[in-house]
Amino acid sequence: MSQKSERRGIRLDQSELLCKKGCGYYGNAAWQGLCSKCYREEYQSARQKQIQDDWELAERLQREEEEAYAKSQEAPSQPSLKSSSRSEERKSNEKMSTVTTVKKFFSPSLRNIVPWKESSEAQAPPGVSGSRQSSVEIDLNTREFIDFLRTLQQKPGREIYQQSQAFTQSVARRKNLHADELSECIQDFYQSLSDRLLLHFKGSTDMVEHVMDQVERYIINDLYKTGLFVQTTDDKKKDLAIQKRIRSLHWVTTQMLCAPVDEEIAEVSDSVVKAISDLIEMDSMRVPGAKLACVTRCSKHIFNAIKITKKQPASADDFLPTLIYMVLRANPPRLQSNLQHITRFCHPSRLMKGEDGYYFTNLCCAVTFIEKLDAQSLNLSQEEFEGYMSGQLSPGRSDTGGLSQVCRRDQGAGVAELDLLSGLDQQQDRLMDKAQRLETDLIDWQSSVQHDVQDIMDQYPLDTGPSTSSNATTKSAIDSDNVDNDRLPPPLQPQVFAG
Repeated sequence: MSQKSERRGIRLDQSELLCKKGCGYYGNAAWQGLCSKCYREEYQSARQKQIQDDWELAERLQREEEEAYAKSQEAPSQPSLKSSSRSEERKSNEKMSTVTTVKKFFSPSLRNIVPWKESSEAQAPPGVSGSRQSSVEIDLNTREFIDFLRTLQQKPGREIYQQSQAFTQSVARRKNLHADELSECIQDFYQSLSDRLLLHFKGSTDMVEHVMDQVERYIINDLYKTGLFVQTTDDKKKDLAIQKRIRSLHWVTTQMLCAPVDEEIAEVSDSVVKAISDLIEMDSMRVPGAKLACVTRCSKHIFNAIKITKKQPASADDFLPTLIYMVLRANPPRLQSNLQHITRFCHPSRLMKGEDGYYFTNLCCAVTFIEKLDAQSLNLSQEEFEGYMSGQLSPGRSDTGGLSQVCRRDQGAGVAELDLLSGLDQQQDRLMDKAQRLETDLIDWQSSVQHDVQDIMDQYPLDTGPSTSSNATTKSAIDSDNVDNDRLPPPLQPQVFAG
């Protein structure tokens, strides 16, 4: 193996994690290297252009239909066609209705399902303040959301609840929303609500983000009951592809990735197990914030493992290779679907900045690296890489003869274990010999006891014949020596006295 400085494709410069437009926020591979804000601007611009093109197409189709209908009316009517005039008119009306439907379909009304309302009179959900609650039983998700909103001032808490509830109800009625369309609706609502909260809380971004975390938790949990979060076919294909890819790379070691983690240290091994568990646990969470928290906990365990191994604080260059190794070890279920779920439905501010955004961006980079991993990425020759992929080679038995120090140490540990097993085998043989001798002694002792008992029985045989008259007399006169018994008075007899 070459030196670490010769490794390729593992380290990323900090600038490579940022948005390509230079806004300073973290980018994402799912957003073509842009941050959430820039990607939404690009997406909405492209969507508006598409809507405008579709609108022009619908208008052109409508004009053509109107011109065709006008020409059919100007043509000289024949008696044989009078009976079918109503049928032709009905068909023309159906075509015009179809054009109108197309125009409505491409209209931008989807982005404004629930506009922000200044007043709180539109709907009357259970009050957030001290007012009496609805007689309908409130589920746990709603109750926890209301309890949180009670800590805010009365008016903003009530408006936040009303807008959130109205949004979830309006989205739940749209059963055929695609995942990207649902994401656009939710992100638009996040943006509208956060802008309003920034005005209310006078620019306190920490407070706004805290409120938006609770809003996200309420909305996602509430919409889960409607079955809108269905895994798309494209996400399923990506999940199967990355899972198969990770299984084929099971032979990759920490030395190949230059990941400074020594799992022979007990504390490091414990941190590695916790990091792997957090990656697997991510799939069991519903809310994007909870999934993101799993990524953050995993990353902190990784930093702790590196710190214990190196006995100094970990660097960013150490973190990414170790994160790649953890993903290969864990092979998390539905990895791509979980990344897409966070990207689509998480509040964008958490992905654009802070430690959550940094760790999530590195996880996306790790997955991209695994998808594109090749011989050059691990500083291997193409023959070695293909040998590892086919199973002909393994890190424990390389034909190159260049075993690393860790491999030699592992080999020495294997020899010591073989010596220990040999000693245990010899000890087991000695125990088996003693057990066999003990078994022979027991058999001899049993035969000896049986022989002694038989000799005694032969010497003193038991008399089991019929009893003689003398014996009977003896048995009947067993109390003959008690002569004084003849002079005993008779027993007392009960007497009856007349009353």
